[in-house]
Amino acid sequence: MGLFAAHGYRGVTLRSLAKVLGVSAMTPYRYFENKEELFAMVRTEAFRRFADAQRDAADGTEEPKDALRMLGRAYVSFALDEPDAYHIMFEPLQAPAGTYPELEAEQARAFSYLHGAVEALIDAGVMEGDSLRRAHFLWAQVHGLVSLHLAGKLVMGCSLEDLIPAVFDAPEAAQ
Repeated sequence: MGLFAAHGYRGVTLRSLAKVLGVSAMTPYRYFENKEELFAMVRTEAFRRFADAQRDAADGTEEPKDALRMLGRAYVSFALDEPDAYHIMFEPLQAPAGTYPELEAEQARAFSYLHGAVEALIDAGVMEGDSLRRAHFLWAQVHGLVSLHLAGKLVMGCSLEDLIPAVFDAPEAAQ
């Protein structure tokens, strides 16, 4: 994972992986058809850990607002604790949707917890609108803030710690 994070998708080859691992240049080809397949596996594992963190954060939380807050904290914690994985999960150079079903399933599972929390908020009358659209808006907000923070670009007088609660503590305000 560190190799992709350090050099980006374009900067990694199966030969460079072999060199880092100290194996012959052909060894990775025994396990992966190409770099895209390797990258999909790395991303799948990152999304699996992320989805597990989302699942665990909301597990047993009855109050929809609390569930949303816990999901927000888990999202930020994962990104800050595993910035390489987070970067790789959202690498722009990705395989087309549906190419790797396991990856697609883990991405969908990760999003499903946020979507479920938004549906619960709408059902409770705290939020209005289409749950899928609202979940995407919340995701885009937190992802943008976290990405700016990780890139060192959140420097205009507000910190990540100041801004994240505004996204997740008052979901009705974000309509």
